[in-house]
This record gives sequence, C-alpha cells and structure tokens, in this order.
Amino acid sequence: MVQPRLYVKLQLYPMRKQTAADMPYANVSSKQRLFGETMRRDAWWVQPLFVFLGLSCFLVYSTWAAFQGTHYWLDQNGADYLSPFYSPELFGRSPHAIFGPKPGWWPSWLLFSPALLVLWAPAGFRLTCYYYRGAYYKAFWADPPACAVGEPRKGYPGENSFPLIVQNIHRYFLYLALLFILVLAHDAWKAMWFSDASGSKHFGVGVGTIVLTLNVVLLGGYTFGCHSMRHLIGGFLDEISKVPVCAKGYSCASCLNRRHMLWAWMSLFWVGFSDLYVRLCSMGIWHDWKIF
Repeated sequence: MVQPRLYVKLQLYPMRKQTAADMPYANVSSKQRLFGETMRRDAWWVQPLFVFLGLSCFLVYSTWAAFQGTHYWLDQNGADYLSPFYSPELFGRSPHAIFGPKPGWWPSWLLFSPALLVLWAPAGFRLTCYYYRGAYYKAFWADPPACAVGEPRKGYPGENSFPLIVQNIHRYFLYLALLFILVLAHDAWKAMWFSDASGSKHFGVGVGTIVLTLNVVLLGGYTFGCHSMRHLIGGFLDEISKVPVCAKGYSCASCLNRRHMLWAWMSLFWVGFSDLYVRLCSMGIWHDWKIF
C-alpha cells in the first residue's frame, strides 16, 4: 500500500528590520560602586571582621613573643620543651642552642632574640599562602571587602610589581616550611623523653608533649595541603595516574587541601598556644602535668 504524501504550503513574508525596541536588554550601569556599597543583604562584613581580629591578635602576640628572648624553653621536672617560635634555636641561652650563645659579632645596639633568626621563614610561608592572601587582602586592604562590595580603589595593580610580586616565591617558602616540620617533629620527639634524678632519660608523656605533638600534626596538615605542595607532587606530570606513588601523594595533598582554610586557622592558633604554654610553664604561672 502506497503511503499518501503530505505537502505543506509555506507562505513567505518579507523579514522586517529589527529595531532596538524589539531586542531584550539589561540595564547595566558602568558606574563603580562606592566603598562599602553593595546590594547584598547578608552580613557580609562578619567574616572579614573576624579575619582582621584573628590575624591582628596573632601578629601582636607573635611579635611580642619573638622580641622577648626569654622563657621560651622549659627544663623543669625532667621536661624538655622548646617553643616552636624559637625552633630551631641557632644561637641562644637554652640547652637547645645549636651554635651556643649570642655570637660576638652581633651588634650591641641591636636587640637579639633567637626567634628573629628563624621566624621569618614560617612567617613568609603564611604571608604568601594562597588562602591567606585572599583573607588579608579583604580584611586589611578591603580589596575588595567582600564579593560584590565596593572597594576604596579604582583598580587592581596585580602581583607583577613590587611589593606584591614577592607573593610569587611562595613555592620556595614551602621548601623551608617542610624543613621546619622535620625540626618541630624532632622537638616533639625530645618532649617525649624525661630526665630522672640520675640524669638518665626515659619515655614519658606530659601535657606539653601533647601540645607540641599536636602542633606538628596541625602544621603538617596545613603545609602538606598547600596548593604548591600539590603542584610539587604532580604538577609536572601529564598523566599522574601512570605514576602510582605521585598519584597517591597528590590524592592525599588534595584531601588536605579541601580543608585548607580550616588547617590554616587551627595551626595558626595552636602554634601560638604552644609558645604560650611553654612560656607560662617556664615563668611558673602554669605547671606541666606529667601523665606518665
């Protein structure tokens, strides 16, 4: 049976020229927002405020602690604790000093503190960290204060000129930070050995041992989850799955990186608390409790 054919008659109309009134449009203004101006209705200022307060408190305390040069180690009741702000102690007055007391070539008019010789490296690592950049750019420079909020400047010069070009050496600060993790891990190991009356060492755990060990764990989670760490492990490979060791390391670093902000704040708070704990115990205000 032959199927009937269907014919459709098309009637063509001349195309009318489209005018501006026929075209959909959005009323977009090119006027730059004033400082703090926004259409957001949420409390967008809360997070930058807390970041400002948190970082300010840490900067004030760490600067004060670094310039003290005293009460940064504990050698009481057999304990052997060293503040992470002063580790590794290159020159100093504690038994941990690698090269002995303050060198003779140090200018007499210049304040000396063992922390000033080493603290610049972990400070540089955090200062150039990708997360911290976004945090303190907003909180301290209002660049911008938050997403879709007006900022106090007309443009962004970028990180291709001084001083922000220094941010590009973050990967080199990472190499130093990895060495500091090893040094602090060694300090935590030494904090697990206590001296008795005869001077012999025996294994033990005190509150300070837990504090210094947890400090290494938190700093390790922050450091090994760094964006540059992920690039160091697998960034040079086209197909990382073909190198199982690198693939596993990349997966672990990526897992830590998903909570990079949390690791950053927890490690920042705990490294400050670790110095405070050793300091107060050394001053006799707190007393380290030996668990066993």
